[in-house]
Amino acid sequence: MCMPGDNVTMKIELITPIAIEEGLRFAIREGGHTVGAGVVSAIEK
Repeated sequence: MCMPGDNVTMKIELITPIAIEEGLRFAIREGGHTVGAGVVSAIEK
């Protein structure tokens, strides 16, 4: 579990392919609320 202010490293697999590149900022939303945000640091192929 992460608390506000924590930094985490995640590895995710997208359900649908999208155009994405390193440095892209993203938000994770649930039920209309932002529950996380971050920056893409690396892409594995």
